[in-house]
Amino acid sequence: MVRIEDDEARSKCWLSFPDEIRTVEQYARERDWEQEIAIQLMARVGCRSSGVPSARPENLRWNGDGEYWELRVRGKNTKGGEKTVRDAYVPTKVKENLDRYASERNIADDEPYVQKSESSIGRWVREITDQIAEETGEGRWYEVSSHDLRRTWASHHLVEQSVAVRVMMEIGGWSSYDAIEPYLTKPTPKKIGQEMGDSL
Repeated sequence: MVRIEDDEARSKCWLSFPDEIRTVEQYARERDWEQEIAIQLMARVGCRSSGVPSARPENLRWNGDGEYWELRVRGKNTKGGEKTVRDAYVPTKVKENLDRYASERNIADDEPYVQKSESSIGRWVREITDQIAEETGEGRWYEVSSHDLRRTWASHHLVEQSVAVRVMMEIGGWSSYDAIEPYLTKPTPKKIGQEMGDSL
């Protein structure tokens, strides 16, 4: 279930991973494959909505040293100033979907996978999550934004999967511990049970 925490600025939402992320992907795919690609780049690769249009087939490559796929994307500089470039980790299933999409939609190597603006991508997320809210009767979906997809990705890996903070900083584009700290949300009860077990 979408979890919401309110602060002074806006609601922050965390979706369950992978179940609710999969739901958003399915709704997006029913609307258009390009929208599913945008959702996956945010929710499974960790792109900000502003970075999604920078993802191109020519920048998807195999990292032989680490034995994984990575995608060069542009994103916010958390220290301020010009946007930075980073190599984001790409799960194999996402890579395969990107390849199929580029092939079937005739996306050239130097063209973006998603050829829409940041504002259009944000609108897609609002429309998709509004539709989920309407069809499920779960009003919390109305609060979900495009950044909440990245937030869910980061929190899932940091808290639930215990991926090292330095690894997440590298693949997610955070330049300091202060910048990544807000993504260290509280763990789920399942995670607490797994970590603590019968340790006393």
